[in-house]
Amino acid sequence: MSVSRRDLLIAGTLASATGLLAACGPGQQSGGGSVSGEPRTGGELTYLEPQTWTTLYPPAAGFYPNGGVINNLTDRLLYQNPETLDLEPWIATELPKINKDATQYTFTLRTGVTYSDGTPLDAANVVKNFDLYGKGDSGRALTVSEAINNYDHGEVVDEHTVRFHFSAPAPGFAQAVSTINSGLLSNATLDKTSEGFGPGNAKSIIGSGPFVIEDEQVGTQLSFKVREDYDWAPPSLSHQGRARLDKIIYVVAGEDSVRVGTVVSGQAHLARQIEAPDEAQFAGQGLALHAAATNGVNNGLSFRFRTPALSDLRVRQAIIAGIDRQAIVDTLFTKSYPLATGALAKTALGYVDTSEHYVHDPARAAALLDEAGWTVGTDKIRTKDGERLSLTFNEALPQPRSKEVVTLIQAQLVELGIEVKLFPGDQAAQDTARLDPKQIQVYHSMVGRADFDVIKSQYFSKNRNTLLNLDTKDGSIGDAELENLLSAVASEPTVQQREAASKAAQQLLAEQAYILPIFEEPQVFGLRADVQGFGTESVGRPSFYGTWLAG
Repeated sequence: MSVSRRDLLIAGTLASATGLLAACGPGQQSGGGSVSGEPRTGGELTYLEPQTWTTLYPPAAGFYPNGGVINNLTDRLLYQNPETLDLEPWIATELPKINKDATQYTFTLRTGVTYSDGTPLDAANVVKNFDLYGKGDSGRALTVSEAINNYDHGEVVDEHTVRFHFSAPAPGFAQAVSTINSGLLSNATLDKTSEGFGPGNAKSIIGSGPFVIEDEQVGTQLSFKVREDYDWAPPSLSHQGRARLDKIIYVVAGEDSVRVGTVVSGQAHLARQIEAPDEAQFAGQGLALHAAATNGVNNGLSFRFRTPALSDLRVRQAIIAGIDRQAIVDTLFTKSYPLATGALAKTALGYVDTSEHYVHDPARAAALLDEAGWTVGTDKIRTKDGERLSLTFNEALPQPRSKEVVTLIQAQLVELGIEVKLFPGDQAAQDTARLDPKQIQVYHSMVGRADFDVIKSQYFSKNRNTLLNLDTKDGSIGDAELENLLSAVASEPTVQQREAASKAAQQLLAEQAYILPIFEEPQVFGLRADVQGFGTESVGRPSFYGTWLAG
């Protein structure tokens, strides 16, 4: 059967909800005026990133600096319209034909598409891509894509037709092939080891997209050049043919003040992760803000409930009641960051309002801690059986103002006798400690994906496992009901069943006090008004295909 847009993604009606973000469109000024005129071809754009990329292997490229590269280097089988969230043809000529139980997907491919090394993007190459992404390769340290579930194998039907087979229903696969995690790569690139996708190897990552990496300065800069013969953009886009820019200089600028100052002064065109206190600097003439929704799991805290200090539901409820989320948002952020009302953003598929479980009530928090047997010690920190109520949070380096968020929480919870520590270190240190409950008991994070599967990506044992529901040492599961619901989100064949499983999982997360959502996280870009046609994909990664420079 041919799948309808509703069956693929019931998101067409969600666009009206995106007004919750106070975003200026590309070329519009937050402070007044706009640049107009006919699009121009040519020019070199300088783009600033707060962190360097770590891998260009698509299934592991969810980290925003990685995704910003992959999004402009690769094409995908389908295109997810960032305004409507509908799926549309791209390298596939039409939406896939899907059997009744969503265990087979058949795609017809465009002809004449090639990689930048001249090799064809044909059915055999597409199968090679997804056989790797769907199965991974432990021998090369290449992971399975968290966006692909129950993958069995790909089949070459003919040179321009592919069929994918699944061991169980895989209703999220159509959306999965539209994400950067499914960016298509050349055969030679797919033969690399994990190290071959890492820093120092960017020039050898061959995609079929509108730009090609021509130079890399490890840890500091990438240079993209336009692919002159590119002519297979999503058909729905008004612009076709080669990208309008000649070149993009992707510069790592870790200091917030450097990114802001460089754009405001005209030395760069565009920067990602403009922190809330700096948004006002883009209110002037000739400048603009672009705040893109991420449509997924909200910025928030995951409580590792299998750790001793957090094993009591009352303690988790007390921490939640003791944190004033509104004060955090009012103090550190702007109206671009709406207060979260549940695990998922309001624009996310399957969203449920569970805000009744996240009410700030310090008196109730203190009573719960008393009831749980935690008493205030001489240093005002609560103890029980000789153990201090002390919790370590990570610093979520990709997330806005994470250190400041944790610092405010630290000040709020110490009033209740709870000690909060911040785990220090760069991204490598954070990644190493992430799955160690002895090092981090409360995990600060978010994840964007415009599909029901996003909740599974965050909490499922074989994905990000942010709750540590899976004990990686002994293989045990702490909450089997949650595990089964998350599995159902990805494996039930109908939209209605997936939605029901997602809503049940959200309710369980709230009722068991496993999480505390804080705000709906946007990706905020600051840009000069001469940057026209800039946009993002469905979860806020930059897209430069249609971008051009005026004047």
